[in-house]
Amino acid sequence: MHTPQDPIAPPSSELARTHFTSGISIIVPTYKEAENIPLLLERVDRVRRDHDLELELIFADDNSCDGSLEAVEASGFDWARMIVRTENRGLSPAVIDGFRAAKFPILVCMDCDLSHPPEKIPQMILALNSGQQFVIGSRYVPGASTDDDWGFLRWLNSSIATLLARPLTQMRDPMSGFFALRNADFKKAKDLNPVGYKIALELIVKCGFENVGEVPIHFSDRIHGESKLTLKEQLKYIQHLRRLYLHRFANAMYLAQFLVVGTSGVVVNLAVLSLLQFLGLPEAACLAGGIGVSVVSNFLLNRRFTFSYARDRSAGRQFIGFVAASAVGASVSFIVSLALRASAFSELSYGLHLAALCGIAAGMIFNYLGNRYIVFRKTHIRR
Repeated sequence: MHTPQDPIAPPSSELARTHFTSGISIIVPTYKEAENIPLLLERVDRVRRDHDLELELIFADDNSCDGSLEAVEASGFDWARMIVRTENRGLSPAVIDGFRAAKFPILVCMDCDLSHPPEKIPQMILALNSGQQFVIGSRYVPGASTDDDWGFLRWLNSSIATLLARPLTQMRDPMSGFFALRNADFKKAKDLNPVGYKIALELIVKCGFENVGEVPIHFSDRIHGESKLTLKEQLKYIQHLRRLYLHRFANAMYLAQFLVVGTSGVVVNLAVLSLLQFLGLPEAACLAGGIGVSVVSNFLLNRRFTFSYARDRSAGRQFIGFVAASAVGASVSFIVSLALRASAFSELSYGLHLAALCGIAAGMIFNYLGNRYIVFRKTHIRR
């Protein structure tokens, strides 16, 4: 896991004297931002002239049809253009499409709502030139700030989102949409598959960046338009985190999900057993019913969530394999429990219970391995 570093901000006089020889491609994902586009272009143009930057600005627009395209064309800036996207719409796919269309060696991503100060771009480029692989415009490092009207709930939402990403990166602000990286590093990324709006976290994990820096910024609230951060986008963030956890900690995540599903199966088993008992069925039928329903529910949940990569294959064959693996796992549990009861735990008063728990653990591990590598095995090999 990488160790984040905070680039030291050079004095403004030093920054003003710096000549940037690398061209910069600035990617701005947009949807209904026609009012903000002229304002952003004016500020970027001022930075371009002040620092003698060679740059292009690409608006990756999700077919806004609100005058955004006309606003870019009316600006008269030959270094600004818009890509209108009509398929696979969304913030993260828009950024990736923009990066793929970029022509310069340095890539910068920022929002169009004026929350990210383009005046910080030269400092971010300096950090890249000093050896950083990835640089974020951060709200939470010393020297950074946000507008005063951030309420408690907004702060809490950001803090929880950052905490959930902590096993993936130690950066203070991995939620930021303002970042810079090299085009060559972006082209090395494997299996980019982001959902939602946290493309920076996707790139940090999938590109395997080890040296990441944060530049302090002042984060301003938008003036025009509406925020795109809806409840739906926040739920997508949870889905995105799950994908990244699976990418970084594959076996541990599969096992954790398998155990969660197994726990749910116990609840289902007991609930069905209680219902059948309430209906007056014989105890043997209650036990069989609870086991049968829990096996089906475990199979469906594991197929849908734990081993979702295998959902396109025959459900019937997988169910037969799942039942067979469960039966073998139950046999392993039984044999291990008897063996431990007769040897290691023979003299203990609660020896039977301890033996049973060890047997359950052995059976659960066998069930997981059988399902992971046989029933729901991956059928391709990545070179």
